[in-house]
Amino acid sequence: MEIQVGKVYRHFKGNYYYIQEVALDSETKERMVIYRPLYERQDSKVWVRREAMFFEEVPEGRQDNITGQKLRFELCEELSSDIAGAVKK
Repeated sequence: MEIQVGKVYRHFKGNYYYIQEVALDSETKERMVIYRPLYERQDSKVWVRREAMFFEEVPEGRQDNITGQKLRFELCEELSSDIAGAVKK
């Protein structure tokens, strides 16, 4: 599975994130996802995470999995077309 740049993903805790870019770690060449929250945060406006972590499975029965998702982040196609143009630089 590979991340789709320019799309919106939902985290299993319910928040939405715009995928800005995929970069390579300068030492390991591991793919890193650069993304921004689609809600107001005080700590950061841009985040980075290993691509492999995006598609980790959420342990069954985890109480903070309010969406019931199987994966940490899942593509939210219905929001991607509406939001993508508004959040680009």
